This record gives sequence, C-alpha cells and structure tokens, in this order.
Amino acid sequence: MSMEDSREGKLTLVTTKPCFGLPTGCPNCLPVYFYLKFARLPFDLYFNSTFPDSDQIPYVESGCYVAYNNEKGGVIDCLREDGIVDLDSDFRTIPEWISMKAMVSSWLVDALVYELWVASDKTAVQKIYFSDLAWPIGTILHLKQSYAAKLHLGVTSENAERIETEIYSKASLAYGALSTQLGDGSFLFGDRPSSLDALFLGHTLIALQVLPDASVLKSKLLNFSNLVKYTEKLSTELIDPSAQSAVPAWSRVPSSEGNPSTSTNKSGGFSNWSSKPKSKPKKERTEEEKKFRRRAKYFLTAQLVSVLVFLSLFGGSDAGEVDFDEGDEGIDYYD
Repeated sequence: MSMEDSREGKLTLVTTKPCFGLPTGCPNCLPVYFYLKFARLPFDLYFNSTFPDSDQIPYVESGCYVAYNNEKGGVIDCLREDGIVDLDSDFRTIPEWISMKAMVSSWLVDALVYELWVASDKTAVQKIYFSDLAWPIGTILHLKQSYAAKLHLGVTSENAERIETEIYSKASLAYGALSTQLGDGSFLFGDRPSSLDALFLGHTLIALQVLPDASVLKSKLLNFSNLVKYTEKLSTELIDPSAQSAVPAWSRVPSSEGNPSTSTNKSGGFSNWSSKPKSKPKKERTEEEKKFRRRAKYFLTAQLVSVLVFLSLFGGSDAGEVDFDEGDEGIDYYD
C-alpha cells in the first residue's frame, strides 16, 4: 500500500488494553489516541497485552504501512514525517509552543514515570501492563521496569530525596506555565489542537484517573482548576464509550469507528467514565490467530526462563537496595 493509500484508508491503533475508564492506561499510548481524534482520522482500536515490554507499542498501521513507537521519535512524529497527518504546521515556529512541548515531553513525562514506577506501589502498572500475564512473569517485568525507571531518573539510595524534590518542583513549574498559557481557552495555543494538547491531555488523564489519591503529582495538578476543566471537557468530547471495550489485536474485529463524538451524557466527573467491555461473539480461529497464539506461548516460556535466571542471580541480594550500573539498559515505556 502506498503512502497515499494510507492517508485515504482507515488506520488501526494498537495499544495496551483499556483500564481505569480510559481507552488505554499506557502513558505512551493515550496521546496517540487523542492525536488521531484531534485530527478527525477514522481508526480502529485494538489492544495487545501479550508483549507489554515491547517498545513498539503503541503503533499505527494501515495495510503495509506501520508507524512504531520506537521509530523516528514516536508514532506522532512518524505520522507527520510520512505525510499522514500534521497538526503542528502552524505552531513549530512559535518559541513558547516549542518550550512548552519540551516541558511536557521531559519534566511531566519524568514525573509520571517517577509516580508510576518509583513512588507508588505496583497496583496501577500491574493493571495497565501485567494483569494478563502469569504472576511470576508480571512480577519480574515490574522489577525490571522499576529498575530501568530509577536508572533513567538517576535515583539512588543516596540522592532519592533530592531527586524527588526536583521532579515535583519541575512538575509544579510546568503546570503553572501551562495553566497561564491556557487561561480560559479550549486549547493550549490558539483555537485548534496540536500535538502539545494530545501529549498534555494524555498526561493529565493518567494523573487524575490512574494515580492514587495520595499522589503528590495528582495533588499538584488539582491545584490548577482550569487544567482540570480542560481535561474533563476534552476527554468527555473525545473518548468513545466503545473505545473502552477495544479487542485484542489478533482478533481483528473492529471496535471503534474513531469519529470524535460531540459529547456524552456522562456526569459526575472522572469517577463515572469507566464502562464494562462488550462481549464479543465467538468465532473460529484463523491461521493468523493460531500463529499469534503460538508466538505468545514462546514468549511466555522465554519470560519464565528470564524469571529463573533473574532469581538465581539476584535472589540473594537485599530487595531494598539497588546497585545501579551505567551499562545496564531497561525497557522503555516512557520515550
């Protein structure tokens, strides 16, 4: 399929599964969902929970065209560079827009990584990434990602308090600047959305919907009422109820037409957004499904081996202390 065909054809967005009343609970996936919604591009939504440590997720495909998360700076940049959709053509020369997008992409991304993988217990990330995996595999993947997050943020037992203070201080500054820029407007810049709105809306929804009430980051965001109203208004307009019942990627049964809804009749704010997945009729498995399931079995076997190797290497170490090695690399959920 040519690039022109991709622009004209319907896209498929593959993410982690729906949870917390959101079409996906993954901080990397949610901004791509909103970017496509802002662009008014029709797309189907599928989820892949078999390979939660894959840095290719989220990805967008249409025929032979695929835009992966780990290519060209992410899916949104791929879609722009490949001529599929560009919401930022009028903003990339505005210095304030550039600096605010950099703040969201660095300071706020780091703050969310810290909250999910370091400051909080594993309840949220377990539900987002690992709940469909066997307990030993989910546990070891969580330990590996927590370790990778600490490496990324530079957190050690000696500097943990200082790093935490810096992270929350930068987040507060970013929220303040974004609140001032937004004012009473509908979007962060001008009268139409950009990738900045998609990134920030994905961040605020994770902070408000996923993080626990005791979260420091969540409490800081709640101090800015216009940012909360902005989040609630746009999410109500853009999140389709059917998006919360997306189906596995291997099933290829369309679950969402992707057309932005005007508004919903939901009320009561964030606590009432979740909906139960719709049941899907059973159908005979295709060769593609059988192949995918065989790959899943191989994956689970490989992960079980990694569990045994990890436990044999680190089983005798103190779980409360982590020795950081600059040469180690972690799994990247937070590009």
